[in-house]
Amino acid sequence: MTSDWTATLPRKRMGAGVLFRDGGDRILLVEPTYKPEWELPGGVVEADESPRAAAAREVTEELGLTVVPGRLLAVDWVPARDGRTEGLMVVFDGGVLADPGRIRLQESELRSWAWSTPAEAAARLRGLVARRSEAARRAALTGTTAYLENGHP
Repeated sequence: MTSDWTATLPRKRMGAGVLFRDGGDRILLVEPTYKPEWELPGGVVEADESPRAAAAREVTEELGLTVVPGRLLAVDWVPARDGRTEGLMVVFDGGVLADPGRIRLQESELRSWAWSTPAEAAARLRGLVARRSEAARRAALTGTTAYLENGHP
């Protein structure tokens, strides 16, 4: 038996993303090579890694950009589904990406990237991720933070 009782408590799967804007109403989305859905840049939070550190690491790996993610825009609790455990997904503010020409895709993981208006993002993203991304976009514009459950306020 472990002397640290917290080691026996449940753990949640975590993911961290970054919302980059173009200075207008468009956000940056990425198209992974390993699944059909587009998403925000980001990925899995590793064991003993902070969500902000994971977001920065994933952006560096995927886009070749070194960033310090800004404030928390959204937290989304996602229930267990499709064989996945429940999880917490967080989105940080990447601010305005003034020079997208610096993007260098990790081609083994990403097929492409695109600036997307809210309507284009809604078409490219699946329901849950579309709702989370739009909530994060609105939070960035209004200076708020969104708490979501399954993408819903």
